[in-house]
Amino acid sequence: MISLPSIDVVIPVYNAPELTLRCIDSVVTCLGNTIGHVYIQDDASGDKTRRMLDQLPYQKIHVHHAEQNQGFGLSVNAAIKRSDASYVLVLNSDTVVSENFLPMLCASLEADPLLAVVIPNGNDYARHDSEQYQRGPGGYIETHRLQGHAFLIRRDVFEEVGGFDPAFGRGYYEDVDLGRRLNHRGWRLGVHPDASIQHKGGGSFGRGRSFRELVRRNRSLYFSRYPAACRNVLLLSGNWTLTQFPSSLREMLESVLKKGGYVHWLTPDPSQPLPCLQMRSNSVGVGAAFSLLLRGLRADKRISEVWVLPGVSRLLRASLIFWAGIRGLKVLSWERAATIPDCTPKLLRP
Repeated sequence: MISLPSIDVVIPVYNAPELTLRCIDSVVTCLGNTIGHVYIQDDASGDKTRRMLDQLPYQKIHVHHAEQNQGFGLSVNAAIKRSDASYVLVLNSDTVVSENFLPMLCASLEADPLLAVVIPNGNDYARHDSEQYQRGPGGYIETHRLQGHAFLIRRDVFEEVGGFDPAFGRGYYEDVDLGRRLNHRGWRLGVHPDASIQHKGGGSFGRGRSFRELVRRNRSLYFSRYPAACRNVLLLSGNWTLTQFPSSLREMLESVLKKGGYVHWLTPDPSQPLPCLQMRSNSVGVGAAFSLLLRGLRADKRISEVWVLPGVSRLLRASLIFWAGIRGLKVLSWERAATIPDCTPKLLRP
């Protein structure tokens, strides 16, 4: 067996006893001797869940029953304080482990000393084609958005940044906020496409009115803290590769992505490898461009800027500039980029 650093598992629990038991059974069965302790933080669940947790037969399990409901973030914070392991695997109680992915996740953390968190792939990342993205040391794909249903984190780093922020209450967006704070301190986040986990979603809160209210409230809090995360850039180019982009464009792209924004690149060759999960590519064309421009009612989903490189057809270019004027969108053009690699973009629309 490969020697791994010490790893504990933390599972915050609020009701949903059947899903919770399935999660715990899968952890013990699949992760086995590669983990030390499993700390279960019962967030003031009902009697049925409490009885199930108290009757668990596993020696690795340590159950703590909280007197009051604190929510996901504070439950995880409390459980991690009981651990002294090098790494902690945090799992939602509605996840199911079907393989021992810890050697793969640990390999990424060991290979990249600036990687703070690595997330196993799963149904939450099914929309991404992992073959489209560059791999970091140990095989991970970089992301700037932490999804907290399942992640392996360096315990000392988690404690260094203060864990989850209690301002997010019972949950939602506290994981994305943690990721932003890690990025701001120079840490990287990754998703390992070769590891896999199943996540039901809504196992404790469900998807009713309380869920929608929590999401709306915490989304507003998150974007008030990180307004740059609302940037959605539509980038159009001719037959360019990322390495051929002007340095000014590369710097601007990196800034958008690292601050939590998204870049949607329309290019004649959408198969080119992309740097992180917040950059996406599709074939350039009028239909694709206007599909992106017309999408989304929420401000954090709408296209906010249009960037144009040489090689875009005159018709598409003129149509986009006209439409951007109607929508009040900023339009930047690198008109001379083909001959001057470090040229400054021209502002066509404020």
